Amino acid sequence: MKWISRIVLGMSVFAFLVVLPQALQAQASGRGTASATIGGTHVSIDYGRPSLNGRDPLSLIHPGDVWRVGANAPTTIESDKNLDFGGTRVEKGKHILLIRYVQPGKWELIVSSQSAMQYTPDAKLAEVPMTLTKGEDSTEVMTISLTAKGNDGVIELAWGTMRLSARFSAAR
Repeated sequence: MKWISRIVLGMSVFAFLVVLPQALQAQASGRGTASATIGGTHVSIDYGRPSLNGRDPLSLIHPGDVWRVGANAPTTIESDKNLDFGGTRVEKGKHILLIRYVQPGKWELIVSSQSAMQYTPDAKLAEVPMTLTKGEDSTEVMTISLTAKGNDGVIELAWGTMRLSARFSAAR
């Protein structure tokens, strides 16, 4: 009976040592942050940073899809004052950012109260159009930047040669 226990224990340790590193590597996408002061409002974005690993980001998303943006935990935007997305006021606090691929050439940034997995249209707090451009260089690890342009802010996502950007402002 002892030898069975030893075999089971040995197999468990072996499985732990083989499987755990692979599981950790599968979730190895690091986190990234971007922050800026937009019209006196502190804004920060927290997001997962997936790698391309030879994939084409545009082939991963289909027209009509709501994309969670990033990897692992939801991408969030947090502000200490209210924000304005295309004329829609978003209350200060933490919210989830999603992107909808409407059709070729047409993208929308969605500020939501729910993640992509639970998203329903009534969870949408605001929505603004995004501009798609092609970058000169390929970005292997997805990067989100946040820049201030006076009272306006610009969110830009870079992954592969895809560049998506959207504008918002501090609420008045």
